[in-house]
Amino acid sequence: MLEKETTNFEKTVIAGIITQNQSEDKLNEYLDELEFLTFTAGGEAIKRFSQKMDKPNPKTFLGTGKIEEINTYIKEYGVSTVIFDDELTPAQQKNLTRELDCKVLDRTNLILDIFAQRAETSYARTQVELAQCQYLLPRLSGMWTHLERQRGGIGMRGPGETEIETDRRIVRDRIALLKEKIRTIDRQMSVQRSNRGAMVRVALVGYTNVGKSTLMNVISKSEVFVENKLFATLDTTVRKVVIKNLPFLLSDTVGFIRKLPTQLVESFKSTLDEVREADLLLHVVDISHPDFEDHIASVNQILQDIKSIDKPTIMVFNKIDAYKPLKIDADDLMTEKTSQHNTLEEWRETWMSNVGEKNALFISATNKENFEEFREKVYEAVREIHITRFPYNNFLYPDYKENLSEDKE
Repeated sequence: MLEKETTNFEKTVIAGIITQNQSEDKLNEYLDELEFLTFTAGGEAIKRFSQKMDKPNPKTFLGTGKIEEINTYIKEYGVSTVIFDDELTPAQQKNLTRELDCKVLDRTNLILDIFAQRAETSYARTQVELAQCQYLLPRLSGMWTHLERQRGGIGMRGPGETEIETDRRIVRDRIALLKEKIRTIDRQMSVQRSNRGAMVRVALVGYTNVGKSTLMNVISKSEVFVENKLFATLDTTVRKVVIKNLPFLLSDTVGFIRKLPTQLVESFKSTLDEVREADLLLHVVDISHPDFEDHIASVNQILQDIKSIDKPTIMVFNKIDAYKPLKIDADDLMTEKTSQHNTLEEWRETWMSNVGEKNALFISATNKENFEEFREKVYEAVREIHITRFPYNNFLYPDYKENLSEDKE
């Protein structure tokens, strides 16, 4: 559980299901993350509920007995919010709100709320508002439960529907307006990107809270906002960096997460354009996190979705100072060794054989551990791209002509 001061936090409970596709261990991983999301949004998860089911109940997500158990608990402890780990359908959210008589959120709603808190610039706020409107539109009927008393009859036909349709029209108009505003800003940002010239572009990508902004600050000597919460960075920050007289552009992008809402992927399309247009990706990984391999898979899936998976990539395993492998006692003959028992050296050998020695780094951005090796490898990768792009512009590289003549020989 997270250690934090709880006096100013909203009391919440979180819930999820165990299925054939999601084991109890996997659910606990997701609920750990949901708890951190709740903390980031300003809540305190005081209780977890889970249920083993073949598939979610189409009406209330969980079974009747579990809903009653949650209802009893939230009334006894004065809980104001219940958060579900998966996206609820509009019908499920409406029914749960009626059954539990409290605020009911799902993972998507929670992430959208965090993005709304974190949005600083006009562009980020516009992107978040668009995602929220797209999420809200199919759920509007659930917001008119007070009209359910109107069972029909003389003078009782239509008002509820009229109000809902009016609201839907307002939201649709707002979505159209926001999309046009984003298209305008996209065009401006596209011009900005084209005005940066032909400099090599490097993008930091990775799961949320892996240390991308810290790494950005260290390598570019800038002051990008850093905080130990999820989604500290929403707006893409671009800095000019120079290593050994070789300039390139480095961008810090929004962090990815498992079950990232599709509305956010769509509305943050332009932010992700920095990744699409990059020449080199630095995939930053928090190796101290027990699920870092799942995080890598989640990031790779999103890179696949935005057609950027084939870009040259350096895997940067960060936070080696915090990595603590699980120990097995010498007398313990029952415990089977898993990947969580690997030493850093074992991980180094594993990943360097997976992606090649040139494409894997193990660093601590906070302590600047192995930072010279990091700078050298980034320099070599950028230099290779630069030479390919400008074969005759070699004044930046003192050893370039010598290498060229050696190759000819």
